Amino acid sequence: MELRIERSRAPGTRSAVPVYQQIAGQIRERVESGILAQGDRLPPIRDLAGDLGVNRDTVALAYEALAAEGVVESRVGRGTFVRGLRPRGTGPSGPIELQFSAVAERLLDYDHSRPQFGVPSDTIPLHSLVPDSSMFPVEAFRRALNRAFADVGASLLAYGGPQGFAGLREVLADRFRGFGVMVGPDSVVLSSGASQGISLAMRLFAESGDAVAIEAPTYHNALATMIGLDLKVAPVPMRRTGPDLDALDRQLSRPEVKAFYTIPTFHNPMGISTSVAHRRDLLAIAKRHGKPVIEDAYEMDLRFAGHPIPPLAAIDESGLVVQLTSFSKSLFPGVRAGALVARGRAVDALLVLKHATDLGGTLPLQAALADFVRSGAYDRHLAALRKRLRRRRDAMIETLEDEMPEGVTWTTPEGGYQIWLELPEPLDSQDLHAEAMRAGVLFAPGYQFHHDGRPSGGLRLTIALADETAIRRGVVTLARLVRERLVAGTASARVASVHM
Repeated sequence: MELRIERSRAPGTRSAVPVYQQIAGQIRERVESGILAQGDRLPPIRDLAGDLGVNRDTVALAYEALAAEGVVESRVGRGTFVRGLRPRGTGPSGPIELQFSAVAERLLDYDHSRPQFGVPSDTIPLHSLVPDSSMFPVEAFRRALNRAFADVGASLLAYGGPQGFAGLREVLADRFRGFGVMVGPDSVVLSSGASQGISLAMRLFAESGDAVAIEAPTYHNALATMIGLDLKVAPVPMRRTGPDLDALDRQLSRPEVKAFYTIPTFHNPMGISTSVAHRRDLLAIAKRHGKPVIEDAYEMDLRFAGHPIPPLAAIDESGLVVQLTSFSKSLFPGVRAGALVARGRAVDALLVLKHATDLGGTLPLQAALADFVRSGAYDRHLAALRKRLRRRRDAMIETLEDEMPEGVTWTTPEGGYQIWLELPEPLDSQDLHAEAMRAGVLFAPGYQFHHDGRPSGGLRLTIALADETAIRRGVVTLARLVRERLVAGTASARVASVHM
């Protein structure tokens, strides 16, 4: 934010307007003119004070003055945000500041707390799970779409019903059976990606005020879904072997906890996969408490190393598991196609919930996807994608081993896009995040994967967008920043011990 400060008019004199009022006035003008909109985040006090060359207290006083006027509001641990100005001199016919629901406000707060990645395009993107668009099979999918319209015709432009296009459900049921999940097409409910699937599955078992057990850390959009559904989080700590089963046992014993959401294969953000023994023990705990398990298998098609592990849905003998998957990471997100697999009345309940949400998915895309899979084009695409991901993962792991200082640890996934890195204490990945952005490297700091935004030494690196060369450069840069922080921390500790 570029502000101009008039410090003095002549030697020995001071400006007629105190500096904090100048700062507050210029920010207020930007709000009134629309340059700063409601919800925009102001620079941190320390950063703006450094840019202007003033004391932090001066900027803090300016922010306090704006807050007293209702122009901005401060949110503990998140920053200062524009609230907007109430119009002056308007009666009932003038603009009205709308009052949002408590859930909407909590979602806005949550969204504002997440890291912002509005940086130049020449940075190295090690933060995103969005697939590399250079791998999108555009022409092959276009041909599949043309064939779908030629085969099915105008009926693809009608409402499709909540369960989705039958041809795609048949294709998916075949693939699920290949993973050991013995279901037919009537057990498959199509969704708009895994995101809608998560929401439907949680609504299937829990309502406002209930709790859902969820891994910590976990997929941040699952946390957003829980906020949107007004659900409470019952955290289950993650270990290198998977969710802590003792903690899960305790959480599921609570009557207000209605289900457990888990990502056992290529966990987001940690990248790990749990063993068959761990999966059996997890299901035994869920069965003992009679609590359902929501298995997020969003990257189930992206294994490029190791041996396949049967999903929870394949070893579930009690009908406890609702499994969801998606094509967003294995193909491209624009197709907005996912699926839920359930049994018995759970299918009926999912259908009525989905019908209350929408009147069906996009039939042309679902029909094209069915053709794309049936033709073998999807498996050919997966073969090429898995090879690329294996090369990128190997490049990242090799460079981490070569460059990272002692004390830094990481996971080595056998599939998917993400690797979890743990910094040695007392480093916080959120502090490293700003430095890395300035150095041209993006990663996802660990706090965003915890429901309470707690400080975290963990961070997620991904191999979705950057090629091997960029990955190596990015890891080298990150390693240098980590070493510098460790050296600075050691030096600070020595100074502190001298003054004790």
